Amino acid sequence: MEFVNPEALVSTEWLAAHLKAPDVRVVDATFFLPGQNRNALEEYDACHIPGAVFFNIDEIADPGTDLPHMLPSPERFSSQVRKLGLGDGNRIIVYDANGFVMAAARVWWMFRVFGHDDVAVLDGGLPKWLREGRPTEDLPPVPRARHFTARVNSLLVRDRAHLLANIESGREQVADARSVGRFKGTDPEPRPSKHAGHVPASLSLPFTAMIDERERTMLPPDRLAQAIVQAGIDPAKPLVATCGTGVTACVIALALYLLGHKEVAVYDGSWAEWGNRDDTPIETG
Repeated sequence: MEFVNPEALVSTEWLAAHLKAPDVRVVDATFFLPGQNRNALEEYDACHIPGAVFFNIDEIADPGTDLPHMLPSPERFSSQVRKLGLGDGNRIIVYDANGFVMAAARVWWMFRVFGHDDVAVLDGGLPKWLREGRPTEDLPPVPRARHFTARVNSLLVRDRAHLLANIESGREQVADARSVGRFKGTDPEPRPSKHAGHVPASLSLPFTAMIDERERTMLPPDRLAQAIVQAGIDPAKPLVATCGTGVTACVIALALYLLGHKEVAVYDGSWAEWGNRDDTPIETG
C-alpha cells in the first residue's frame, strides 16, 4: 500500500537534496505545550535547519480572541507570512522540534486554509534531521518579502456552531486527537478547563496512534489506515478533527490527506472553547 497523496510529506533525504532549490522554503513551526518548560523561539535561535524561518502560531493568529492560536484573518496571515519570505510559487516544507509532526501539521493546514497547497511536512521533523547528522545553523535568515495571495478554503474549517448543528444532524464524523484520558475526562487538560470529556458522539483517535513512537515519523500507509479504521472512522464519510487547541487535530487531517481524503476539516476552537462553556453538551467515559 502507498499513500494516495504523498506530496504532503517529505523525507529528510528529500529535504537535504533540495535544501538549496530556489523555490523551496523551510519553516520551523515548533510549539510546546504548557508544562513542557521549553521555549520554541530560543531553541530555534540556537539550532535550526539552514534557511528555516520561525513561524510562531501564537503570533500568526487572531489577536481578537482569548482562545489560543485561532486562525487569523486572510489579511493578517498574508502580511505575516510575506514578512517571512513565504509566498506564491514557493514549495513550503514545515517541521517542528517535537518530531511527532504536531505544530508542523497545524501550519501545513493553515497554508491550505489560505489557499496555498504546495506545502508539506518534514517526516520526523528536527529530531530525525539531527539524528542523521544533517547540517544546522544558529543564525536566522534575512528573508525577502514575497507576495502571498490568500484564497480562503472554508471547507477545511469548522466552528462551534457547526459542531452544535452536527450533534443533531450527524452529517459529519468527529474525531478527537487528544489522549484517551483527556477524551474520557479522567485526565486533566494542559490548559485549565471548566469541563472534562468530549463532544457527544465523537471518536477517539489520539494523534500519537498515527506516529511511529521510536522514529517520530508518520506510520506507513497500511498501519495508518488500520489505526483510523480501528478508531471507528469511515474514511469515505465527511470528518471533522478536534483536539485541545486545534493543533494535533491537524495530524488527523494530514493522515487522512495522505490516504486520499483532502477535505478533512478542523474545529479551530477545539476543547479550549468547547470545554470552557456552559452551553456546549459534553460526554465522558
